[in-house]
Amino acid sequence: MLSELLTEEKIRFSADRIGWREAVTRVAEPLLAAGDITDAYVDAMIASIEAGGTYIDLGFGIALAHTRPEKGAVRTSISMLRLEEPAPLLDQPEHAVDLYFCFAAVDATAHTRAMASLARILSDTGTREALRAARTAADVTRLITAFEEKK
Repeated sequence: MLSELLTEEKIRFSADRIGWREAVTRVAEPLLAAGDITDAYVDAMIASIEAGGTYIDLGFGIALAHTRPEKGAVRTSISMLRLEEPAPLLDQPEHAVDLYFCFAAVDATAHTRAMASLARILSDTGTREALRAARTAADVTRLITAFEEKK
């Protein structure tokens, strides 16, 4: 399922040194461009994090930016941004993140299915590290497809 949502055009890499707000904005850009979310969705994600949203920190330097569907989710979708330099959530070093995902779901069923697929991939140590080592969007999609085919 993840391979259907996280397509090459929704995967980005950046060598820029940026803060967490910029990271959330950038990881959301492919979803905005595709019409999967609205600008209000991005604003709501940032506001949620500002209000203490380090809950999006999944550990291992990975964050899953998201908010409620009614805040501007149009279609279920996922994007990814790999940073060379971590952008710590709320500027807290203990929440250093270099792999950001943006997730939008239009309903509970889509949310559960997509989250389960992402969780399986991120809980596999080898796959998680291979994602971090990937240098191109094609590398990421090949990795995810191969993981899904194994399972």
